[in-house]
Amino acid sequence: MAVYLDNAATTYPKPPAVWQAMEHFMKNIGASAGRGGYCRALAAEEIVFQCRRLLGKLFNINDATRIIFTANATEAINLALKGWLNPGDHVITTAMEHNAVWRCLKTLEKERGISITVVPCREDGELLMPELDAAFREETRLLACTHASNVTGTVMPVQAITAAAHRHGVPVLLDAAQTAGAYPIDVRKLDIDFLAFTGHKGLLGPTGTGGLYIRPGFDLHPLKEGGTGSVSRLEYMPEGLPDRFEAGTLNVVGIAGLKAAVEYILNQGISRIRSHEEILTARMLAGLEELPGLTVYGPRETARKVGVVSFNIKELAPEEVAYALDEGHEIMVRVGLHCAPLAHKTIGTLDRGTVRASVSYFNTAEEIDTFLTAVKEIIVLTS
Repeated sequence: MAVYLDNAATTYPKPPAVWQAMEHFMKNIGASAGRGGYCRALAAEEIVFQCRRLLGKLFNINDATRIIFTANATEAINLALKGWLNPGDHVITTAMEHNAVWRCLKTLEKERGISITVVPCREDGELLMPELDAAFREETRLLACTHASNVTGTVMPVQAITAAAHRHGVPVLLDAAQTAGAYPIDVRKLDIDFLAFTGHKGLLGPTGTGGLYIRPGFDLHPLKEGGTGSVSRLEYMPEGLPDRFEAGTLNVVGIAGLKAAVEYILNQGISRIRSHEEILTARMLAGLEELPGLTVYGPRETARKVGVVSFNIKELAPEEVAYALDEGHEIMVRVGLHCAPLAHKTIGTLDRGTVRASVSYFNTAEEIDTFLTAVKEIIVLTS
């Protein structure tokens, strides 16, 4: 029995409704949204509209036109950072960031002369709030942070973070790549200014989908320019959202799949999805803790993390462990730095990385037990 435990990279499988919606679009619609007045073009536009509306419902966003479709969370983060920051600006971020945030900031540091403060975290990924409070400056323009680490699963205290930032008049960009669809997100309750998300992870949608929510009162420079299908006589991008940031033909077939995925999540309920993943994560953590010569990274309390568990076995290279799991047991995990060197520096694994097992709503307790048995066998065979 094959066991897929790389859901932090891309969830698999998807709800059948996702690929069915994509197939239906390709077979029966196939037109561009916002590019024609005939019935199929209008049907494509309706799919885009309904997906935006459903995402607004999921994240408690009143005005869904402020949700901009992108190819993934990385593009959404690039839009937010490059569209908001100017030369001389100061940005605060954390020591658990993914390269989607970190590389973009470092590029802006080099090209625009922004300055960056990295707030340290504990070895389990917990943010040090006193250090955050001390990081604000007069020129601080943005606080950019992950919602949950893709290395340790640690969930950041978003309400405390946004409260601290807003006391200084600083907006917050939240990278929800690891939480959207699998963890409750209410942009009004959490007081989020910019929310970046991807469609192919917890949202259970296809690759090539994602988005950025922009709070009312904030304006960004577009990341790209081009056709929008609206007010084409203008020489510059229109001011109205979402067209201002959606130049070019949208990935409507992907959005059709994402719409079906969000409908599925809303029907299941975030609390049910979150509970199931917590149960599986707790089972995995408890089983790994019983094994000799194994180090687990990140919080042990499932309330403080998403379904991501990183570990190492003695002196075995993570790649050896992953190969043994795949070849000997058909178990798929991720190894390496997971595109998050800051996080690995924080937990002390920058030199080797970790083995990462990550669950989704479609994993089962039996699969977790199969995984634990396989890891135990690897330890025994290499002792």
